[in-house]
Amino acid sequence: MNQAELKRARALQQKKFRSEERRFLVQGRKVVEELLRSSWQAEVIFASAEATELIEPLARARKVPVRTLPDHELEKIGTLEKGNELIALAVMPDQAKARPPRPNEVILALDGIADPRNMGGLMRIADWFGIQQVLCSQDSMEVWNPKCVQSTMGSLFRVNVRYVRLFDELTTLAAGGANLYVADMGGDTVYDVPLAAPAVLVMGSESHGISAAVRALEQAKVIAIPRVGGAESLNVAMATAGLLTEFTRQLRGRRPLGHAG
Repeated sequence: MNQAELKRARALQQKKFRSEERRFLVQGRKVVEELLRSSWQAEVIFASAEATELIEPLARARKVPVRTLPDHELEKIGTLEKGNELIALAVMPDQAKARPPRPNEVILALDGIADPRNMGGLMRIADWFGIQQVLCSQDSMEVWNPKCVQSTMGSLFRVNVRYVRLFDELTTLAAGGANLYVADMGGDTVYDVPLAAPAVLVMGSESHGISAAVRALEQAKVIAIPRVGGAESLNVAMATAGLLTEFTRQLRGRRPLGHAG
């Protein structure tokens, strides 16, 4: 591997170059294997000698070249504190086209999520509950951030993520018959609200909650997980899991949430 190739791979640690190259880093055996088993495209895999033996059969089946590198070069490319023995350069897919929600579908909308690990956790939660569409406001963390990709543990490759003008997108969905639910600590207890699909669940940023524009949507019902103990708040990923659990309970006639029943 020449220095120009090494420099190009290392540059993908930065958002600017990820956007220009339309490439991103996938690191660690679990997530690289998930990538190779998905329909997403991997351009090349960099691996230690030991990791090369592990990943070559799967990479060969997908016709993805594997380049064996010394540890010191892998450390320059990777961003993990440890575990940089396997790194793939993946191609960003084109953003999925907008489509109306299916009659029984639940969509997850993320408003200003800033922390990459929270964003990655939210992708895993969406995947767990069968959510097929995730809408992100344009000021949300990019899912291609290495910390985010790692935190998804492969769920990123099974969830359709779109970055949108969230207020406009929610307005359009509501006009098309979707039920909007906005999460806020001051909302009605979700256990007392009859939930109906198609639905969009909107989760706000860790620090500021729902943006003023989205909060102003008249069509939205504001819901909350009731607090019983003394904790000040819930992490956005925890709150999302809690709310989607109640969506699943009330709408359990169709499973998973992202599919038509």
